[in-house]
Parts: sequence; C-alpha cells; structure tokens
Amino acid sequence: MTAGALGRVWGDPYRRRWILWGILAASFLLVSLYRLSTAVLAADLMRALSMSGAQLGTLHAVFFLVYSLLQLPTGILVDRFGPRLTAAAGAAVMNLAAVWFALAGSYATALAARFLIGLGGSLIFVAVLRFCANWYRPDEFGTMSGLSFAVGGAGGLLATTPLAVVVSAAGWRTTMAVLGVAGIAVAAVLLLLVRDTPSAAGFSAITEASAHDRPSTAEVGRYAARVLSDRWAWAVALLLYCTGGVQLTLIGLWGIPYVVQVYDVSVTTASTITLLGGIGTAVGPPAFGWLSDRTGVRTPVVVAAAVVHTAALATVAAVGDPPFFVVGAVFLTLGGLVGAFVLTYPMVRARYDDRASGVALGAINGASFFGAATFPTLMGTALDAYWTGELLDGVRVYTMTGYRVAFAIGAVAGVIAIGCATWLHRTAGK
Repeated sequence: MTAGALGRVWGDPYRRRWILWGILAASFLLVSLYRLSTAVLAADLMRALSMSGAQLGTLHAVFFLVYSLLQLPTGILVDRFGPRLTAAAGAAVMNLAAVWFALAGSYATALAARFLIGLGGSLIFVAVLRFCANWYRPDEFGTMSGLSFAVGGAGGLLATTPLAVVVSAAGWRTTMAVLGVAGIAVAAVLLLLVRDTPSAAGFSAITEASAHDRPSTAEVGRYAARVLSDRWAWAVALLLYCTGGVQLTLIGLWGIPYVVQVYDVSVTTASTITLLGGIGTAVGPPAFGWLSDRTGVRTPVVVAAAVVHTAALATVAAVGDPPFFVVGAVFLTLGGLVGAFVLTYPMVRARYDDRASGVALGAINGASFFGAATFPTLMGTALDAYWTGELLDGVRVYTMTGYRVAFAIGAVAGVIAIGCATWLHRTAGK
C-alpha cells in the first residue's frame, strides 16, 4: 500500500476503526490463546511440575477465577478511563506474566504467573466491546460483538493443533516466552495508536459517543448497583456460567486428555478435536450476530441453542466413547453455539444506558469465566475420584467412568441453562 493510500485509509473514520479494532483484537487473541493453552500443555506441565489432576485443574482455573472477579471492575475502569489505557495496561501485565510462566520452576511460581496472566487478560475483552460501542452504531453491535468473540475462537484454534505442533518442536517454555515478547510489542502499538472514540481521533461522531462523555464515579456506582440488583442480568449471568464455563473447560483443558486416553491417540491428533471447537467458536458468533442484527430474533435462538448444547454433552456422558466423528461433532457444536449465547450481549447493551455499557457488559461477561474457574477443578476432582493409580509417562490415566461423570456435570449445567434461557424468553417483552 502506498503512502497516499495509507493516508486515505487512516483519514477515513470508517476504515480507521477497523485498524484500531484489529490492534485490540490482536491482544484479545493472545488472551484466548493463553487461557486455552493448558490442554495442549497439560502433559508437559504435569511432568515438569509434578501435578495431580486437581492441581492442573486449579492451575488452569486460576486464570478464569481472577478474570471473572475482575470483569465488573474492568467495566468501571473502561467507562471511567477508556478502552485504550485499560487494554494497554492489561496487555502489558498479561504478556510479562507469560514470560514469567515460561521460566517457572515450581508449581507455586507457575500458579502465580498464571494468576497474573488472567489478571492482565481480564482487562481486554470488555475494552474491545466498549471500543465497539463507541465506534460502531447500535445496529452494528451484534455483528461486532460476534466478530470480537470470533477472535477468541481464532485464539482457541491456535491453542490446539498449531500450538501442539510448535510446542512439540520448540518446547513449551520457549513457545510461551516468544508469545509473551510478541504480546508486549502489541501492547505498545495499542497504547500509541488506539483512540477511545472518533472525536478523540479528530473525527466527527460516528455514534453518539464522545471523548468527554464518561460517567462520573457516582454515576458508575449507580449503574453498577442497578445491574447487580436486576434479576434479568443474573439470569443471563447464570446462563453464561453454565454454557460458557463448561465449553471453555472442555475445549481449554479436559477435552484433549479425554480424547488421548479414551481413543489412545497422540496429543497432536487429539488437539484436532478441540480444533473443531475453536472453528465453531470462530464461525458461530459472527454468523449468529449478523443474522440477529438483521432479523431482531434473539431469545428463541438462545433457548434452542441451550437445548442442543445440553443434548450434545449428554450424548458423551451416556455413551462414554462414541465414534470419533461424533466427538468431533460435539466439540464443533459446543463451539458454534457460543455464537447464540453471545446474543445476550446486544440484549444487555440495549437494556442499559450507553454510558454504562462497560459496567453492564463486564458484569455478565464475568459469568462465563467464573464457570471456567470452577468447572475445571470440579471435573478434575471427579476424575481423581475414579483414578486407579495408573501413570503413563508421569501423567495420570483416568477411567471411562470418570470422564462420563465429567461430561454429566456439564449436561446438568446445561439443564440449568435451558431454564434460564426459557425464563429470559418469556420475560423478553416485559
């Protein structure tokens, strides 16, 4: 691209917003890669740090625990200080911690580094959504939230077979260190180039957002109190806890060990199953978001998705070792249906004042990750309960019964999600 063409792109707010969104999206892609990398790294980590299944589950889950707890505070920070500063600070902390994780020599050090990766990563996604709310119209927000989630799906894709191949060639420590250094560079570019609103970038408004249109601390407190006292918001949060939490746990941690041990294949081969989950997460959200923006249909789709999600989990729980292609279809379905559950985000934005969009979106966004913080340890404990004491290359070998119980836990959570989705549909017009 010539300098003149680049100048024209940079001088057009409708084009520049895509460049700025892309920079933010690059940081969020790393968030997703880090949070789901544990599945590929599981055997290496258990060998290097002598971990049990419950300890591995806790190491995986600590990212999601801190991530979930900081979503509401992140919404407050984004509303008060803007997405640029919030995301840049989060990206710097996350990637410095990734380098530290690569150097970890003990379980305690790895746990602390993983905690900081989650802490930094927790600041980025709500910042991306707030940026979209500032730079894109309300009738574009469903599509943009779907595309933003799709970036997470792309990170999930990279955290499967591609990551397994790189780790096999270079080792997990080198891989994590290189990712951390690259992420620090992205954080610097984000700080230098991204602007919170069109007016802050010197353009007339695309939306009603203004660089000076930020709520006061008192207003943020009132917005937060309203969201936290709203039964509707709690129903959305429980729905996301039961669906997103289980999906992130299976794709991000226990899916690969399940396939490796039940079907007796390599980690690289098993990662193709979770790769399908990543493909679903990359394709589903933008597709559902685009269709929903154009049809206005949201809650019926969420109800149907909850039913299919639960049926998919129940199938594996009932059979234990269905044909390999069925397992692939289940993971693809779980990933793709994330797009239906993402429809709750434009619903939330429409329900609350635009000036409170960060607080509202942060409050519900934390639910999926709180689920991803609790389900790994819960499923890991169930697996440990059925462990026979057998080890293979220093890694615990779990029984078919243990894995069936783990999937059954997900199916029970799915039944709860169906109830929440049905209530949201019945109250949508009120």
